[in-house]
Amino acid sequence: MHDDRSLVEARLKRVLDERIRPAVYPESVPLDVAVWHAPGEPVPVDEGLAAEPEPIAVGARWGAPWGTSWFRVTGTVPEEWAGRTVEALLDLGFDENMPGFQCEGLVYRPDGTPVKGLNPRNQWVRVGAPVEGGEQVRLHVEAASNPVILDYHPFRPTWLGDKDTAGHEPQYTLTRMDLAVFDETVWQLVIDLEVLGELMAELPADGARRHEILRAVERALDAVDLQDVNGTAAQARSCLAEVLATPAAPSAHRISAVGHAHIDSAWLWPLRETVRKVARTTANMTALIEDEPDFVFAMSQAQQWAWVKEHRPEVWARVKKAVAEGRFVPAGGMWVESDTNMPGSEAMARQFVHGKRFFLDEFGIENDEAWLPDTFGFAAGLPQIIRAAGSTRLLTQKISWSQTNRFPHHTFQWEGIDGTRIFTHFPPVDTYNCSMKGSELAHAARNFKDKGRARHSLAPTGWGDGGGGTTREMVAKAARVRNLEGAPAVAWETPEQFFAKAEAEYPDAPVWVGELYLELHRATLTSQAKTKQGNRRSEHLLREAELWAATAAVRTGFPYPYADLDRIWKTVLLHQFHDILPGSSIAWVHREARATYQRVAAELEEIIGAAQRALAGEGDRPLLFNAAPHGRGGVPAGGAAQEQPAGEVTVSDRPEGGHVLSNGLLRIEIDARGLVVSAYDLDAGRETVAPGTAANLLQLHPDFPNMWDAWDVDAFYRNAVTDLTQTDELTALAEGVRIVRSFGSSRVTQVLSLPPGERRLLIDTEVDWHETEKFLKLAFPLDVHAERYASETQFGHFHRPTHTNTSWESAKFEACNHRFVHLGEPGWGVAIVNDSTYGHDVTRSVRADGDRGTTTTVRVSLLRAPRFPDPETDQGIHRFRHALVPGADIADAVREGWRINLPERRPTGANDVAPLVTVDNDAVVITAVKLADDGTGDVVVRFHEAHGGRARATLRAGFEVADVTATDLLERPLPDTPEQVGNSVGLRLRPFELVTLRLRRA
Repeated sequence: MHDDRSLVEARLKRVLDERIRPAVYPESVPLDVAVWHAPGEPVPVDEGLAAEPEPIAVGARWGAPWGTSWFRVTGTVPEEWAGRTVEALLDLGFDENMPGFQCEGLVYRPDGTPVKGLNPRNQWVRVGAPVEGGEQVRLHVEAASNPVILDYHPFRPTWLGDKDTAGHEPQYTLTRMDLAVFDETVWQLVIDLEVLGELMAELPADGARRHEILRAVERALDAVDLQDVNGTAAQARSCLAEVLATPAAPSAHRISAVGHAHIDSAWLWPLRETVRKVARTTANMTALIEDEPDFVFAMSQAQQWAWVKEHRPEVWARVKKAVAEGRFVPAGGMWVESDTNMPGSEAMARQFVHGKRFFLDEFGIENDEAWLPDTFGFAAGLPQIIRAAGSTRLLTQKISWSQTNRFPHHTFQWEGIDGTRIFTHFPPVDTYNCSMKGSELAHAARNFKDKGRARHSLAPTGWGDGGGGTTREMVAKAARVRNLEGAPAVAWETPEQFFAKAEAEYPDAPVWVGELYLELHRATLTSQAKTKQGNRRSEHLLREAELWAATAAVRTGFPYPYADLDRIWKTVLLHQFHDILPGSSIAWVHREARATYQRVAAELEEIIGAAQRALAGEGDRPLLFNAAPHGRGGVPAGGAAQEQPAGEVTVSDRPEGGHVLSNGLLRIEIDARGLVVSAYDLDAGRETVAPGTAANLLQLHPDFPNMWDAWDVDAFYRNAVTDLTQTDELTALAEGVRIVRSFGSSRVTQVLSLPPGERRLLIDTEVDWHETEKFLKLAFPLDVHAERYASETQFGHFHRPTHTNTSWESAKFEACNHRFVHLGEPGWGVAIVNDSTYGHDVTRSVRADGDRGTTTTVRVSLLRAPRFPDPETDQGIHRFRHALVPGADIADAVREGWRINLPERRPTGANDVAPLVTVDNDAVVITAVKLADDGTGDVVVRFHEAHGGRARATLRAGFEVADVTATDLLERPLPDTPEQVGNSVGLRLRPFELVTLRLRRA
C-alpha cells in the first residue's frame, strides 16, 4: 500500500480546524453587553453588581492596565432552541496561546453567586441542558485587564509592571458575547479525533497500531458531511469506536493525573491580583468537580486557601464541600510554595508549621508531601525539615529545566545533610501545566528514567496562574486514555494515591545526597537586594521578638503577643514565595514588599523594645541584650548584662600609602587603593590574602543573559570584568578606614573597621547604584588550599567543591549561602560572613611563580541590574555588611554569622537578665525560644548540631520545669523521651540533627 500518512494527517488538521470545531456551536445569537469600569482598585462584589453600566459593543476596546471592569450580559434563549444545550460564549479578548497571562474574568449570577472563571481556554458558561426556550439570561463578569508582561517577544523592558507607570491605554478588544447552542456530539468527536491524532503522531511510523488509527481516522473523515457536520458527527464517532476501545498493553506506563493550577502567589501581577486568580480558579474547579465524577483537583499553598476563605466566602463554601468529598485536595503542607534556598532555618520550618496547621484546623487533613513544582532548586537541609514537620515525600518539576546536566532519576530517595531521606518524585511529563496532549503523555512514558524498576509517574494537569486550572477537554482526553493501546494508562488520583503506589513498587529507590541544584535561575540569589535584605532582617527580628517576649512572659508576666507574631510570620512567609524573595516579580510586587518589610520591622521593634523594658526595668545601667546563640562581650546567649571591655584598636599610616589596622589579634593592611593587601593572623602567624592579590576588591561584570533577565546569570558574564580600584577618598577613622569610589553612574562608600578584641574585619558597604545590566561582586582572594568549602544552609552547612572536574561541578558557578562561607586547611581557615547577601562564587588557581600555592577566591554577589520584569531593578542606595574572619574554623564561622545578623542592643535598665534556656556546648545552636503556639505557656526550644559532628550537651532552663517533651515542628509529642533531670535535659545529637523540645512550666 502506498504511504499516504501525511495526506491523511494534513486532512485531519484542516477538517478539524475549519469544519468540525466550528460546528461545536452551530447556532448563536448576540447578547446585550454593558460595562462599568471600577475606579482605582477592585471593589467588593456587591458594589460591582450594583453599579450602573453603560452599553459597550463587541469590537470595542476596554481595560486600562490593572483595571477592573464589570460587564453585564443579558439576552433571551430563542424559543426554537428548546430541548438543546445552550452556553454563553464570553470572549473578553483572549489570546488562546496565553492562558494565565492576560485578562481574566469571574462570572456571577445576579444574586452574587460565583459561577466559574473565564480564561483563554475556558470561555463558556452553561445556561441550560436542556433549555425550554425563552429563558432570560443575565450574567455579570468581574473582568481584570491585567496587561501582558511576558509577550511573544519576551524579556523586553516594560513599564506595565506597576500601576504607577503603566498608563491608561485600553489593553483588550471585546471579541464575542453570544448565546450559542452546544452540540455535545460534535464536541466529543473533536476530542476523539484530537486524542487519536496526537497518539498517532507519537507511534512508530512502521507500527501496525499507527496505521490502524490512521485508517479509522480516514473512515471517520469520510463519514463527515462537511456541509452537515452536526448531522453526521455520530456516524463519524462510530468509525472511531473500535480503535478507542483497544486496551493498553499490560506494560504501559501508568500516569496519575492530578488536577492542578500552579498559581504564582505574585509574579507578573501583584498580590492582590493573585487573590482574585485563586477565586476564579477555585470557582472553575469546584464547578468541574460537580460535572465530572472521576476528576480530582489538588491545590497547594495554605495562604491561597486562606485568601479564598477571607475574600470569597461563597467560593469557600463550595471548596469545603468538595474537600469533604475527597475531590478537592489540600497539597504540600506549606504556607506558600516558597523558595527553599534562601529562607533561614526557622522560616523554612515555619512554612510547614503554618501550612500544615491551616489544613489541620480547617479540614482535619494532614498531607504527607511537600509540593514545590516550580521552586528554583532545593537546599540540602530541606529533607530533615520536611520529616520534622511530619511529612515524608516531595514533588517538584523544576530540576528538569537544568541547562547542563540531566538528572538521573525521576523517583528516588533524597538524603539531606543530617542523613534524613525523603521519597521524591520529578514528574517525567516535564511540565506542571499538563494538558493531556498526546505528545506530553508520550514524553512522560519515554522520558521516565526509572522504567524497568518502576512504572508510575504523576502529571499535574491544568493551566496555571490565571489559566483557570483543568478544563473539561482535559478530563475528556484523560477518559479516552484511561486504557488505550499505544498510550500510557491515565487515572485521576490524589497525590497520596500516587505516592502510595510509587513507594510500594520502588522500595529500593536510588539515593541522591545533598542539594538539588537547579542549573538555571542562579541570579535569583541576588536580584532585588532590598527584598532579600527585608527577608533576612525580618527573620532575625522575629527570632528576637519571640526570644525576648517569651523571656519576659516567664519572668514578668509580660503578655506574649501570640496573634501579632502569628500574623507577622505569615506575612514574612508569604514574601518568601518563589517569585518574590528571588527577585523575579514585577516592580509593583517589590515596591509593596519593601513597604511591607518596613512595617514588619517597626512592629517587631516595638515588641522587642516592650519586652526588653519589662525585663530590664527602669534604670540607667548600660546593658547589652544578646539575642545570638553564643555569648559575646561577657553576656551569655539569650541574656542581658553590662558589656565587658574588649581592648584597643590602632590605626596607623602605611609607608607605601594607605593604613594599617591592628587590635592585637589581626593586623590589616589597606593600600592606597582602599584594598586589603594583608590580613595577618597574629596568633597563627598566617597571612590570609593570597600573594600578589588584594581583598575587598569590587568587580563589575556585564550581565545580559540569553533570557530570563531577573532570573539568570550565564557563565559567559565572567569573560569580561572591570576591577574597581580608583578611589575618590581614603580617610583614616578611629577604628578603621573610609573609602569612596565612583564608577559609571554609581558611587560606593565603604568603611573597613577592626572591632577591639575580635578576630574579624568588618566591611560596611553603601552603594548608590545606577547601572543597568551589570553585576557587582566583592572579591576575597585567599591563600588557602581547599578542594571544598562550606556554605551555611538550613540547620547546618553543606560542602561544595572548589574545582570543576565534572560538568555537575562546573555548572555550580553561582551558589547560595546563608550567613557564612567557610574554607580552610587542616588547623586554619577563613570565613566570610554577611548580613543580607546569598549569591556567591568560589574559584581556585595555582600560582605559577613563587611558592606555587593555591589561591582560592570567594566572591560575594552584591547587586545586579536586569531590566525585565522590573526595568528599574535595584536602582538606588543599598547597604551591606560583611566580615572577613581569618583563622576561623566552622565553629567560628557559625558564631560570627549569627553575630553579624543579630547586632547588639544597648538599652539602659536596672536588671541583668538571665537566659531563659542555656546549652553548654557551642556546637548546639538554639534557633528559636518561644511560647507554645497553643497558648498553654509552655516554652518551646528548637536547636540543632551546627558543626557537622556528634555533640553531647546539657540544656538548662532558667525556670522550674514540670516535664519535657520532644515534639515535631508543629509542637506535637514524639515518642522520644528526653533525659530530664530537674530543670536540665541531657542531649546527644548526631551531625546537624534538628530537635524541638517543649518544656512545661511547673
